[in-house]
Amino acid sequence: MLIIDAHLDLSMNALQWNRDLLQSVYTIRTQEQFVQGKGRAQGVVAYPEMRRGRIFLSVATLIARSTGRPVPHFDFLSPTQSYGMAHGQLAYYRALEQMGHVRIISDLPSLERHTAEWQAWDAAHPDDNSANEPPPLGFVISMEGADPILRPEQLAEWHAAGLRLIGPTHYGPGRYAGGTSTELGLTPLGPPLLREMERLGILLDLTHLSDEAFWEALEHYNGLVLASHNNCRALVPHQRQFSDEQLRAIFARDGVIGAAFDAWMLEPGWVVGQTTNERVTMATVVDHIDHICQLAGNARHAAIGTDLDGGYGKEQSPRDLETIADLQKLTGLLSGRGYTVDDIAAILHGNWLRLFRQAWGG
Repeated sequence: MLIIDAHLDLSMNALQWNRDLLQSVYTIRTQEQFVQGKGRAQGVVAYPEMRRGRIFLSVATLIARSTGRPVPHFDFLSPTQSYGMAHGQLAYYRALEQMGHVRIISDLPSLERHTAEWQAWDAAHPDDNSANEPPPLGFVISMEGADPILRPEQLAEWHAAGLRLIGPTHYGPGRYAGGTSTELGLTPLGPPLLREMERLGILLDLTHLSDEAFWEALEHYNGLVLASHNNCRALVPHQRQFSDEQLRAIFARDGVIGAAFDAWMLEPGWVVGQTTNERVTMATVVDHIDHICQLAGNARHAAIGTDLDGGYGKEQSPRDLETIADLQKLTGLLSGRGYTVDDIAAILHGNWLRLFRQAWGG
C-alpha cells in the first residue's frame, strides 16, 4: 500500500542534526553511537527506509523558531536568523531535487505525474523493493511555525519558492499565534498572514495552535485546513491533542487529520525522559485513527502524519516500530479493526491526495 506521511522534519535532521539521510537508518545510528543527546543513535527515518516503506509522498518541513528561547536546533534570536535558516532548509530540499533523489511537488500536474509513476511502480513490484529502484520520493514543502516569514506581505516570495502549507506556530508563543502549552490567541500579525495564505491558496495546518488561536484562525481563514500531525484529546487528555469539538470543526471544512507517532502523544501522563514506550504500539496509533473515523462516521478525514523524526527516536516511538518502513504494518492493523481496502487506502494516502487536489484545482 502506498503511503503519504504529512509531517517529517527532514531538513532539520539533515542540517541541524547533521544527518546524511541518503544513508540508511542503521548507518546513521552507528555514526551517532558516541553523540550525546536525546534521540541520538536511535533514529528511525532516512530515505532508503522511506522508499522501502513506499512512502511516496511526504510533507517536508521548514522549522526555525525565533521566540528567544534557548532550545538547540529549533530556536534563533531574531526573525532574520530564522529566515536564513528556513531558506537554507529549503535549499537542502532543492539540492536533493537537483541530484535526482526527490521531487518537490507544488502543483496539480506534478502531483498527478508523481502519483501515477509510483502507482505503476507499486503495481509492477508488489513485493520486491531492493532489486527494482522506485521513483524519487515526493516532498510537499510546509513551514512549521511561521516565524521565518518576516512580514505577511512577504508570503508571496515563499509561495513562489514552493511553500504550500503553513502551521502558524509551534510550542509556546510564536510571532503569529500562541502555540502548544499557551492560552494565547493570534498576534496582530496573525490575521494578515491568514488572509494572505488564503489569497495564495496556501493550506492552513492547525497543528500546534492553542485552543484560542485555533478558533480565531478558523474565523479569519476560509480556505482548506488540515492537522498534519495531531491526535485525540479524548484518548490522551492534553492541550497538544484536539478535542472532539475541534475535530468536528475540521470535518466541517472537509479537512484531514494525520495521526502522530510520538509516544508522549499516545500515552496519557507521559513524562519525557522517564516514561518508557512499553505500553505504546502501532495499535495505539490506530486507536486515534479509529476515534476520528467513528466521530466522523466515515474514513474520509483520518490519515498519517508521523512526526517520527521530530527530535526523538526509537525510545519515544511505538515499541513495535523499528524504522519508518514499518508503517506498512498499518494495513494489517486497520484490516483487523474491520476497515475495508478502500478505507485503508484512503487513510494511508487517499485523503491527503484528495486535499491536495482540492487545494491545487483538481
